[in-house]
Amino acid sequence: MFRRFTLVALCGFALSAAGADASLSRYEQVAVEPARTSIYIGTVSLTIPALARKNGVYESRYSAKVFPFFFYNEQGRISIEISDDLLRRVERGESVEFQGRAVRDDGAERRIEGKATPVDAAGGKLKVRVFYSKRIELIFNTTYRFAPR
Repeated sequence: MFRRFTLVALCGFALSAAGADASLSRYEQVAVEPARTSIYIGTVSLTIPALARKNGVYESRYSAKVFPFFFYNEQGRISIEISDDLLRRVERGESVEFQGRAVRDDGAERRIEGKATPVDAAGGKLKVRVFYSKRIELIFNTTYRFAPR
């Protein structure tokens, strides 16, 4: 009798854990609209293809174009840490702050901080701060959308 109860309890726990993970599966990919910010005498455009989530981290490539200073253009990989708890808060419509990093193709790193503010169940507003150096911080305001499955 005890074995049956234990087996049923373990199966129920496994199914509920799988159900919790499955409920977050709709957040596996997120699309971010291209963003632009002004600098002293120019603009910086940031483009990020769809980010894919794996083990609590959204990852993708990025491209930054600096006009008119094309020699500052860069591209690389971006990663943003979003735990399951933060995703559940987004699901409830709460704003969340996140951190991450961008690694240029030549290995230079940039720290990233941001805030996601849901507008509806499928997307919302995004504020991303890219710390280019100790004194230079670029702020991009854009929107995000979770990709439909």
